[in-house]
Amino acid sequence: MRVNFIVIIEPFWQQDLDQSHFRSRRLSNVAASGIHHVTLITRHVQANVDFYVGFLGLRLVKRTGGYEDALQLHLFYGDRLGSPGSLITFLVWEDGAPGRVGTGQVAEIALAVPPDSLGEWMTRALRAGVPFEGPSREFGEPVLRLKDPDGIIVKLVGADLAAAQSWGDEAVAPRRLRAVTILTETPEETTSFVGRFGYRPGPRIGNTTRMISDTDAVDIRDVSGYVPGIPGTGTADHVAFRAPNVEAVRAEERALARLNSSATNMHDRKYFTSLYVREPGGTLIELATDGPGFTVDEDTERLGETLLVPPHDKERARDIAVMLPQFSMPGTPRMAPRDLPFVHRFHVPDDPDDSTIVLLHGSGGNEADLMPLARRIAPRATLLGVRGRSHEEGNARWFRRLTAVNFDQADIRAEAEAFAAFVEGAIAAYRLDEAHLTFLGHSNGANFAAAVMALYPQVIRRAILLRAMPVLETLPPADLDGASVLMVAGARDPFGKDAPALADWLRASGAKLDMRTVDAGHDLVPDDEALARHWLQREEPVGA
Repeated sequence: MRVNFIVIIEPFWQQDLDQSHFRSRRLSNVAASGIHHVTLITRHVQANVDFYVGFLGLRLVKRTGGYEDALQLHLFYGDRLGSPGSLITFLVWEDGAPGRVGTGQVAEIALAVPPDSLGEWMTRALRAGVPFEGPSREFGEPVLRLKDPDGIIVKLVGADLAAAQSWGDEAVAPRRLRAVTILTETPEETTSFVGRFGYRPGPRIGNTTRMISDTDAVDIRDVSGYVPGIPGTGTADHVAFRAPNVEAVRAEERALARLNSSATNMHDRKYFTSLYVREPGGTLIELATDGPGFTVDEDTERLGETLLVPPHDKERARDIAVMLPQFSMPGTPRMAPRDLPFVHRFHVPDDPDDSTIVLLHGSGGNEADLMPLARRIAPRATLLGVRGRSHEEGNARWFRRLTAVNFDQADIRAEAEAFAAFVEGAIAAYRLDEAHLTFLGHSNGANFAAAVMALYPQVIRRAILLRAMPVLETLPPADLDGASVLMVAGARDPFGKDAPALADWLRASGAKLDMRTVDAGHDLVPDDEALARHWLQREEPVGA
């Protein structure tokens, strides 16, 4: 699982500090300037873009690979320039596990909209099928509570606040972040900690205390006895507060270090410099500079149009781009997702031909793992990555194994049946050209593809099997006449001793087999790519 924090300061609130000391340690040199951004996690990027851009009308100002994990898409929404205080950002865990909202998390976000626009927003929500409650009043302001596609509560607050850089219809468009709500079991300590960042105590209603800055608010909700939050999709990762410059962040780093001996680290995120810390109740907090901002690498008119990769991953940029989930902007053509038995993802090149390569990852992989290899093999092919449904210690596989070389036969047969149904459904739903369909598998994925060919011979008619071995205890008779297979073994593959038996069975079943061996172990090497590319270029359409 990806670690969602970068810097952890040891819990100095556990030291022998009284509350007066706690409140006195306000953030050095930082004006009371409020929220910089809030970062959340989504499991469906297309639905996320449709909601935040298409429904709410925010501007997508940046799309990047993550700075901690370049294979994680990070989207930034905000006003015209992505001004601090307008930003909502999302880490994309496509088809990732849902989290649980609880203590130690931001539970709700609020956007300021023109006070007389809530009626229009209710109409829009009804028309778009967006769940909502209200309007009601919170801290004297009218509030409409929405739920985004991940179930995150997004409140629209009628508040006459100015936008830093207007975007969209000024009569209804969100202008800036109004507030975030933090759930905590230590309300006094959390409140005092938030005070470090220029917030002062405001009104209290029920179990919620409002902390106020010059521009927005943080609502601290006492939920003592409630369940702790669990990271995952549909939850918040952190809230960031504003700092005017790098020196202010460094000063806060030094102030925190004086309270604790643990090392702290600052991070240059290109668009801002930041520092991370957990508050006493466990919520991850970031301190981020206002600049340099999002126009450092894109023109104002083109913000958010290009996928950008962190500088330290520049050499992997093309591979990263093909592995990150694609999406379409609202109002543009897109491939509608279908509910099929396996989690799957497409990558469509800019100039696709009629071919599709279905990708079956190895043990512990996912649907995107083989996309860079497949792109190099066939640059114009549409790629369909599929995720295995069996899991072993959290790692995805295609079927259960009993030992390293013994496998659950009933599970293989059940998953093969489901995969055959998936292929049939995908061909119909996405209008795939069967004559130009190739299946590419590595390791566990290649083993599974071979098992599917044995049990359902008409499903896979062209396959590239990398480091495959037979996993069925008995390979049944099968009619593979007309099927084409490239099988590549590794000369030093510790699991490769049974590969010849699979090759003999393929030939005996009528498949046109090209069997090759490369100087490698179980992992893939450049020769695999070259062999697969040349073989596929020679292949005629299935059935020709």
